Amino acid sequence: MSLVPSWFGGRRSNVFDPFSLDVWDPFRDFPFPSSSLTAANFPQTFQENAAFVNTRIDWKETPEAHVFRADLPGLKKEEVKVEIEEDRVLQISGERNMEKEDKNDTWHRMERSSGKFMRRFRLPENARMDQVKASMENGVLTVTVPKVEEKKPEVKAIEISG
Repeated sequence: MSLVPSWFGGRRSNVFDPFSLDVWDPFRDFPFPSSSLTAANFPQTFQENAAFVNTRIDWKETPEAHVFRADLPGLKKEEVKVEIEEDRVLQISGERNMEKEDKNDTWHRMERSSGKFMRRFRLPENARMDQVKASMENGVLTVTVPKVEEKKPEVKAIEISG
């Protein structure tokens, strides 16, 4: 006897067993090619958005520079673009390509994102746009934007007469 009401289709053998193989799929009636939610079954736009959203970038400001660090595992420096646009905009973009599928392979799970990504940052007034440097090591992109040296106000001592 199933513990799941019949309006769920009675597709689960035991509602209290979290490891039951007959789990009700709430996405069953959505227009996905398959009811299982793997990256391979999502439309291409979802896959591209996943790559866009998953590109995490840290931005810290030191006394000398603004430093950006992006985790880009599996990408070569040739696959990543760092550009400076008008109005002090730093743009980091690239593309992570999907692995070639072999007809003899059976995929059990595909979680790594693929597709194009792009992140843009408006830099503050004190950024030296002509001295931006970028490097990539062990899948971490580091972009360093030096800051303009702040001129300290000149203090002039005034002699007091009297």
